[in-house]
Amino acid sequence: MSRLRQNIKTIIFGTDTRAGKLFDEILIVVIILSIITVLIDSVSDYHQQYGQILYFAEWVFTIIFTIEYFLRMYCIRRSLSYVFSFYGVVDLLSVIPTYLSVLLPGTEVLSVIRILRVLRIFRILKLVQYMNEANHLAEALIASKRKIFIFLFAVMNIVVVLGSIMYLIEGEAAGYTSIPKSVYWAIVTLTTVGYGDIHPLTPLGQAISAMIMLIGYSIIAVPTGIVTTELVFSKSNNKNNIFCDVCEKNDLEKGSLFCSHCGAKIDK
Repeated sequence: MSRLRQNIKTIIFGTDTRAGKLFDEILIVVIILSIITVLIDSVSDYHQQYGQILYFAEWVFTIIFTIEYFLRMYCIRRSLSYVFSFYGVVDLLSVIPTYLSVLLPGTEVLSVIRILRVLRIFRILKLVQYMNEANHLAEALIASKRKIFIFLFAVMNIVVVLGSIMYLIEGEAAGYTSIPKSVYWAIVTLTTVGYGDIHPLTPLGQAISAMIMLIGYSIIAVPTGIVTTELVFSKSNNKNNIFCDVCEKNDLEKGSLFCSHCGAKIDK
């Protein structure tokens, strides 16, 4: 691989290098701006008033993404593997509509496909500080799935029981015409949504309603505590006390080749 191709590959794909991080951060800004342009252009008033500016901006973004697309193909040894990959298809679909609008009049509706650029954000989020946190969160959710399932199962039991009790206490006169509808009311009350289409009329029913509202706060508190505990445990397990000689940070991830704080190469 030539030196030029290697340098381009390092910048585009080297998310653990300083240049790679800068490239990704700039590209994220460009992607967001391009999406905002498409959204604004879809509003008829703005399209009539700022149509030429938006048209020019869209072409600037399209040219940038086209150059990026071909650079990715250039620096990958097997370029077809990128072309037919999920993000390769998304990258291509995000620029094609602009060219088709010129080559084939009447295809302006395809500009909606440009919104697919938002999917590129997930590829760019391979930035070390984002991807590591995503991995920690995923590990925490997987580790706590059994506890969360048991908790939600217990909540559903409570909802069914309390809904059935409200059906017996309030009855059809208050709108509790069936147990499923009463369970629906219990779920709405438990989640503190409270549409108000059904509400208790008797003092006992109102007391039960207040109790359900108080229980509702645990819907957020308990799962949050479970996931937070697993998240802290996951992060502590992933630390390997790898030390950076440049910035003197010692909380780097296992197998790090570059420092996630300053971008310096880690000496093994």
